[in-house]
Parts: sequence; C-alpha cells; structure tokens
Amino acid sequence: MGIYSRNGHQERVMIFIDGNNLYHSLKHVIGRTNLDFQQFADRLINGRQLIRVYYYNAPLNREDDEDKYRMQQSFFDSLDTVPYLTKKFGRLEKRLVKQTLPDGTFVSVPTYVEKGVDTFIVIDMLSHAFKDNYDTAILISGDEDFTVLVETVKDLGKHVEVANLGGSYLLRQAADKYVLIDKSLLDGIQQPDRGDRNDRSWSE
Repeated sequence: MGIYSRNGHQERVMIFIDGNNLYHSLKHVIGRTNLDFQQFADRLINGRQLIRVYYYNAPLNREDDEDKYRMQQSFFDSLDTVPYLTKKFGRLEKRLVKQTLPDGTFVSVPTYVEKGVDTFIVIDMLSHAFKDNYDTAILISGDEDFTVLVETVKDLGKHVEVANLGGSYLLRQAADKYVLIDKSLLDGIQQPDRGDRNDRSWSE
C-alpha cells in the first residue's frame, strides 16, 4: 500500500545523490562502496512513488590513470540499468598545493577540486520544486553547503529528507527528516566484493 500526501495522491519522491560524497563516506565509515543502487533507492523511498533518481559526480581524468578512468566509466555505465536514474557530471579541476617537507623545503602536490556538481544539485532540486514535480526530496550528501538549499526547498512547500553517514550537523538539523545510512540500512543491498574494483570505481 502506498503512502499518500496531504493532497490525497501517492507521495512523490525524487532522490538527489552527491556521488563523490557518498563514495567517500561509505569508504571511510562502512569500508565498502559497492551498492545496488536500485535496492538502495527502494529502501529509501519505503513504499512511496519514485519519480526519478539523479546521480551526480565528476569523471576522473583519463590521462592521470587510464585503469581508474576505465573502471569508473564502467561503473557509470552500470547505472544505466537502474530505473528512472539520470546521471549528471561536473568536472575535476587540477590544482597544485604547496606542502612543506621535513627539511623545510616546499613541494607542489597536485590535488583535484570538483566543479559544477553542487550547482547541478541546487538547480535540479529547486527547479523540480518550482515545477511541483515532487512532494519530497531525498538529498544524499553530508555537505554543509547544501543547508540553505534544504531550507529554501522547504520554504517552497516541499518536504526534504537528508540521508548520509553522519555529515554536517547543520544540514541534518535543516531537514524535515534525517536518515542515517548505516550497516543496518545497507544490509543485503551491497554487492559481493570483487577485489578492489568497486572500491576504486566511483571516484578518487
């Protein structure tokens, strides 16, 4: 039996997944990153009507590591089998950061900054709220920068649930409902290990 909104129709849900944030949270808290995304979405909506899942990430740079790039692309391709899932990609911007060595000298170390992903999430959550395409948004991220977004979507008359593995306290407090992604929630929906292939495929 479905869950119904105040208007009498089945509660419509959209899920917005910050892929890089989820990957690193799973890796550090659970130790495994290989999710069955269809079952993951089903568990989060819990009998409500799923309108769409949006998955956001930034592809690795092919020239930096061909093997990791191919594995990540294989993972992205596998998401095409998940019903109602749309992928949106930002980009990784390479920057050099100075680090001090024990002898006091400096060395430039390359690091990567994700660009565009947060903007996609903000635009999509707001535009679908304005268009009345969902009753409830489930934001899967622990990034405190989304706190104002959550509050704005609520002001538009929508419900917002935040699901993460223990991210920003302010983000959790801003949500109508907080869902802790823990081992009990993930029980039975993590795919079997295949070496470190999945552990390296989402993002690095």
